[in-house]
Amino acid sequence: MKRSIVIPMVALIALSVGAYLLPVPVQAADEPTINGFRIVVPESSIPRPGRIHTNYFFAIPEVPNTTGGPPPGSETPGSLACVYKLVSGPKGCPIATSTTVPSGGWGAIAIIDAGYYPTAKSDLHAFSKQFGIPDADFTVVYAQGSRPPIYEEWLAEEALDIEWAHSMAPKAKLFLVESKLCVTGTCNTDPYWDAVTVASKLVAKNGGGVISMSWGDPEASTDLRYDKLFTEPGVVYFASSGDSGIGNSLYPTASPNVVSVGGTVFNRDSNGDFVSETYATGGGGGDISPYEPRPSYQDVIKNIVGSKRGYPDVASNFCCAAIYLQGQWGAVGGTSWSSPTFAGIVNAAGGKMTSTHDELTAIYKEYTIKKEYKADFFDITAGDSRCKVGWDLCAGVGSPRTYKGK
Repeated sequence: MKRSIVIPMVALIALSVGAYLLPVPVQAADEPTINGFRIVVPESSIPRPGRIHTNYFFAIPEVPNTTGGPPPGSETPGSLACVYKLVSGPKGCPIATSTTVPSGGWGAIAIIDAGYYPTAKSDLHAFSKQFGIPDADFTVVYAQGSRPPIYEEWLAEEALDIEWAHSMAPKAKLFLVESKLCVTGTCNTDPYWDAVTVASKLVAKNGGGVISMSWGDPEASTDLRYDKLFTEPGVVYFASSGDSGIGNSLYPTASPNVVSVGGTVFNRDSNGDFVSETYATGGGGGDISPYEPRPSYQDVIKNIVGSKRGYPDVASNFCCAAIYLQGQWGAVGGTSWSSPTFAGIVNAAGGKMTSTHDELTAIYKEYTIKKEYKADFFDITAGDSRCKVGWDLCAGVGSPRTYKGK
C-alpha cells in the first residue's frame, strides 16, 4: 500500500479536533500518506524548544468513513495484539476479524497529559465496549490539585493514551494525571514536574506498574537534573521517541531512566493481511543524546552509541490507531500511540520490574541472546538506510513478539 511520510515538513491545517474526526474529506494539498490515511499534524505536535509538545498526528481516511465505527484500515486492539502475538488470532491478523483482545494487567498504569479532558470516562467506556474490553478502574487526577484548562489539541492525545494503555492491560488500574501547561516558559507546571511526581506516587501506592508519557521537548543540557524524577521504586517509565525522524533529540525519552519507544508501520496486502513491519521514513524518531551518558544496560551497544545514551530502546506500530473522542470515531498515529501501547504490553507481561533500569537491563540482556531475541522481538531492518540488523536509531532492539522478554 502507498506509504510515505516526512512529518517535519507537513503544513498545518486550521480545523478543530472534532472536524478532523468527522467522516468527510479534508481538502489539503501535498499531504503525506500512510496506508490509505492522509497525515495532518496538529500545532501541538510541532517541536519548539522550551515547549512541551505532543507526538501524534491525525490520520484522515482518503475514502470518507461512513461506517459509524472506527475508520476502515485503522488498527484495533485485537489486530495489533494478533500481529504482536499477544493473543491467538486468525492467519494474517486482518483487522476485521482479529477480535481477541489482551486480558492481562496488574498494579497501575498512569498516563501523564496536559489539560482537562471532560469526556474521558465516557469515551474510554465507548472505546472499550466497541472492542469487548472490560471497563477500566479509571481515575482522573489533577496534578496541581485543581482542574486545569482544556487544551483542545491535547484531547486526542489523552483519548489515544488512555484507550490504548487500557486495551493492552485491562486489569491494571488506570490513572489519567492532568497537568497545567507552562505557557510563559518560566513556570514549573509542565508535565515534567508536578505530574510526574504525582503519577509516580500513585502507581507506587497502588502496587507498582508503569507510567507513559507521550510528550516531549527537544533536549537541553539542563535536562540531566530531571532524571531523578523517573526513579520512584516499583515504577517503570515509558516515553515517545518523537515523530521528527532520526537525529532529532527529545526529552524525557532521552533519559536513561525512561524506556524510549519508537515508531514502526504495519504493511498489509490487498486482502488486509499483515505482511511486514518497517520503520516509517522521516517519522518514528531516534538519536544519540548529546548530554546523557551511556547507561550500563547499553554497554552491549557501545560500539554504536559511544559514550552517550542512544534511543529508542524498543518500538511499536505508530500508524494508524482507532480512537473514540467526544462521540466520534477517528484515527491517529505517532509515537504517542507507541508509548502507551508498549507500556501496557509490559504491564500485562507481568514481569513486575521495580525500575526502568531493571526493565531495560532485562531487555538488553535478551538482545544479547540470539535465539531468545529472535523469538521475542522483531528486528526492524527496512524503511530507511539507517535501519540495520540489530539495535539502531530506527527502532532500538525492535518491536514486541509475545510477552516474553518484556
